[in-house]
Amino acid sequence: MTYSLRIADIPLSERPRERLLNMGAKYLATAELIAILLGTGQGKGGLSAVGLGQYILQELSQFQRDPLDLLRDISPQELMNIPGVGPAKATTILAAIELGKRTFQFTPKEKINIDSPTSAVAALSNQLMWQKQEHFAVVLLDTKNGLLGTQIITVGTATETLVAPADVFRVVIKQGATKVIIAHNHPSGNVEPSEADIDLTKRLLQGAQLLSIPILDHLILGQGNYQSLRQLTTLWNEFSQGE
Repeated sequence: MTYSLRIADIPLSERPRERLLNMGAKYLATAELIAILLGTGQGKGGLSAVGLGQYILQELSQFQRDPLDLLRDISPQELMNIPGVGPAKATTILAAIELGKRTFQFTPKEKINIDSPTSAVAALSNQLMWQKQEHFAVVLLDTKNGLLGTQIITVGTATETLVAPADVFRVVIKQGATKVIIAHNHPSGNVEPSEADIDLTKRLLQGAQLLSIPILDHLILGQGNYQSLRQLTTLWNEFSQGE
């Protein structure tokens, strides 16, 4: 397939839209998916939409990161700095990326039961697992450990995040949760708790005792790994949560 051609000049069966309809989106190359969003080319050297999609990926690859990783958090201006990408094309791409994020973060109306660290990690994975900055989040639960939702409390730096117990419990109470799991990520992928993590957990467990809102666990996620402080430490023996 010659990507300098117009889409109209490509055989019908080889065009991205027709290939998606006949085979499914998962069989298309990333450049072809971008081409469907772009609609038209008119980029550098008169490229087709697919050619422009390839060119966008090529431009992003110079930053020593996978282009898909860059697209996850790219800004409108960064996209429009690529020749051939104007406001209309940039906003279309960004809207598709955001829609994808929301699709994966969506929680079905039917309650999911959080009965293990693994199930809690699954609920948090899209928000915490691959972030480049530390995020502190909560998993909000009802009396039967049914998932009410998840929420990011604070966003920190690449190495630390600061959170106050009052901020955590304010969200928990506002959302009507009766139990909670706290969590944060380590962008490095090293999920061993730091002294600061242990100290924060102690303070939150003490607060939970006073408010009678049990904290079931403190999870650390990062780069495909996770650690449960409840399993790793004796803190839940020291600060009983009365579950």
